[in-house]
Amino acid sequence: MTWILDAFDSRTAQLSLEDLELRTGLPRSTVHRILDQLVRLEWIDRAPLGYRLGRRSRGTDVVPGHDRLRAAAAPVLHRMALQTGTVAHLTVLDRADSVYLDKVGGRLAAALPTRVGGRRPAHANAGGKAMLAWLPDESLAGLFEGGIRMCTDRTITDPDVLRRELERIRERGGLAFESGESVPGVGCVGAAVLGTDGPVAGISLCGAEQVVDPHRLGPLVAAAAREITRALYPMSGDPARRARFR
Repeated sequence: MTWILDAFDSRTAQLSLEDLELRTGLPRSTVHRILDQLVRLEWIDRAPLGYRLGRRSRGTDVVPGHDRLRAAAAPVLHRMALQTGTVAHLTVLDRADSVYLDKVGGRLAAALPTRVGGRRPAHANAGGKAMLAWLPDESLAGLFEGGIRMCTDRTITDPDVLRRELERIRERGGLAFESGESVPGVGCVGAAVLGTDGPVAGISLCGAEQVVDPHRLGPLVAAAAREITRALYPMSGDPARRARFR
């Protein structure tokens, strides 16, 4: 079981039965039998092209309704990735971390050290910062009581600087930018999907710093976040306009 779960590395969101047979070195019948057990236990999900990590492997038990969220976001992420040539991510907050629920981006995706079920500090990536910007001040303080982790030499680690950055994100209507703060050489643009009680998820477009243009990608990401919000809350108008999270 461990060999099968470890086969899903940072470059691969989905694997076929044949892929898993090759990566584990186990007989196909054994792989198939163990996969059936892992699917029943929700460690693995069946996917259109094979298998992917399930709810328990992704560490998203704390996020109610994440399957509905992924379903609402999936077509939007695919469209943005194809339209822009960047990598699209869907994340949710778990304490001070961004947990990756989906990653779309073709061959370029392999160059980014993110994976479905993986985690990165929320304050260091655009989707995470977009979600943090809408949290109450007391919640933010509790998240960073033990200090702010550094990922690169550009990561914001000063609480006052981070607070000002989150204020700028709110002033921009929720758009968050990242330039080498999580991964050297990678730039991202992100926005939050907002529910009536706060941020539900973050979406982002990422790629090489020199090709990620915030002015070009920003409107696309903002519109995508609103589209996913409408899909999740079709009868409640626009929560982003009505919410008073702070």
